[in-house]
Amino acid sequence: MKAMLLSLLFLGAAPSGPAPSSLPPEALGAPPLVDASPTAWSCTIDTLRAGKECVFEAEVLPPKAANADQEAANVKLLKDASRALCSEAVSNARDGIPDPKLVAVCERKYADVVGRCGIEGNTPVVDAKGRFAPAARACYRALSTVLQDVQLMASVASTCCECAARSQCPGTGESCYAAVSRQQAGPTTLACMDDRCHDACSMMLPSSASIPRQAPSRASTQHTDSAAL
Repeated sequence: MKAMLLSLLFLGAAPSGPAPSSLPPEALGAPPLVDASPTAWSCTIDTLRAGKECVFEAEVLPPKAANADQEAANVKLLKDASRALCSEAVSNARDGIPDPKLVAVCERKYADVVGRCGIEGNTPVVDAKGRFAPAARACYRALSTVLQDVQLMASVASTCCECAARSQCPGTGESCYAAVSRQQAGPTTLACMDDRCHDACSMMLPSSASIPRQAPSRASTQHTDSAAL
């Protein structure tokens, strides 16, 4: 009886239909298929735009002698992307609202970095698939830092600086963005922002009581006293 039960179990476990044929001997020896397209981790303009971590996996020729034409081409390629990247960085941080002054600040900062990104013309800054070359690592990081700084300025300082400029506060213009985002605005500027742009600047202003204010001049005090009489 036990033998019969075991036989039934084995029969029930057996797959139905014919047994699969064995793999052909050449299957395991076939060359692997290679996908040469950029991986999701490649450092590209898109990852620079998004601020993503990435890998420098460009396929470029070994470094050669410095080439002025290649260096100029590297700088031009990155400069051509600057306006789009700066406009997007500002607009995204401001929910689609532009700020031409801050875009100009970004483009100038970006251009200063790009001027040092020619890699001396030794190799293309990106390969044919748009991937940044390993030699461009420092350049890529510097460009990413510019965009991140500008996004911070757009998030915390842009609305405040726009209001301060309209209200004719001192210390406005392009210098306002860095000063406000780093909390380095001068006391006169802070006092004006607190008085005239409190709602727009509240996130970056210290408490009103801690903002130094100029004492009224003697002439204005005398005028106030005379008016009270």
